[in-house]
Amino acid sequence: MKPTVRVDVTSAVPQYEQLRAQLAALITAGALVDGERLPTVRSLAHDLGIAPGTVARTYRDLEAGGLVLTRRKVGTVVTAPPAALDRAVVTEAAERFVRLARDHGLDDGAVRDAVAAALLTTSSEATPAAPA
Repeated sequence: MKPTVRVDVTSAVPQYEQLRAQLAALITAGALVDGERLPTVRSLAHDLGIAPGTVARTYRDLEAGGLVLTRRKVGTVVTAPPAALDRAVVTEAAERFVRLARDHGLDDGAVRDAVAAALLTTSSEATPAAPA
C-alpha cells in the first residue's frame, strides 16, 4: 500500500472511523486498486500507533461495504470494481467543497455534518425510472 493514512489520536472522531474514511476514499478515488493488498492488521496498527482491534474493525467495516475482502493466508485485498464514473471529478468537487467550507469558517466536524445532511437529503429523493 503506497498511499499514506493518518490517525489523529486527539480527534473526537473515532480512530476506526478516521481510518475507514481515508481507506474508503483512497479506494473510491482509485489510489488503491482492485486486487491490491492492504497491510496486515498488526503491521498497520504498529505503523499508526493504534490498537490492532481498531484496524481489524476498520477492515470489517470496509468488507461490509464491499470495498475489501479478507481471507486467511491471503490478507485483505481491495475488491472495488472499476468505477462507472470518473472519480477524479467527484474528488475534485469534494476538495472544492472543503476549501469553500473552510473559507467560511467551518471546522471539520461541521463539514462532515454538512455532507451527512446532503447525503440524507439526496438519498430521500426519488431516483428517476429508467426508460423502457
